[in-house]
Amino acid sequence: MTNEIKLNTEKGLAQSEFINKITELEKLMLDSDSPDVIKFDEGESDVFPVTHSFSDGVYIREMFLPVGGFIIGKIHKLSHTIFLLKGKILVATEDGSMEYTAPCYINATAGIKRAGYALEDTIWVNVHPNPDNTQDIKILENRLACSSYEEYNAYKLLNE
Repeated sequence: MTNEIKLNTEKGLAQSEFINKITELEKLMLDSDSPDVIKFDEGESDVFPVTHSFSDGVYIREMFLPVGGFIIGKIHKLSHTIFLLKGKILVATEDGSMEYTAPCYINATAGIKRAGYALEDTIWVNVHPNPDNTQDIKILENRLACSSYEEYNAYKLLNE
């Protein structure tokens, strides 16, 4: 028996099927003791370094993904813009998979979980609203992202 999970990211994959598979894959990775599985500690990682920048009303989160790196992101509460500054990455969502080559930008819809595989060394930048100009990363992560679909659905119910 193998722990391998194959994500069928072709268009037409039912949203619930993708959600179930990506959630299962993320749980396997988080539960893994393998040294090949890097877990972000407080939103930081030596393998996938993150740089935080701020300007008036804006929070910018830049991440470097080395070629061959695979990452599963959190679910963002708000739509925002992603800029791919360098590299090439394959991104899977419940809408299918898309290959992006820098330079480009992506309109990131709220409520979508993304899995990314770096085909080249990649620089990925998320640009988020930050109306009170906080620079506390824990506050920003709590304000901007959810760890699970259940958490996101509860957030949506409270904020509709």
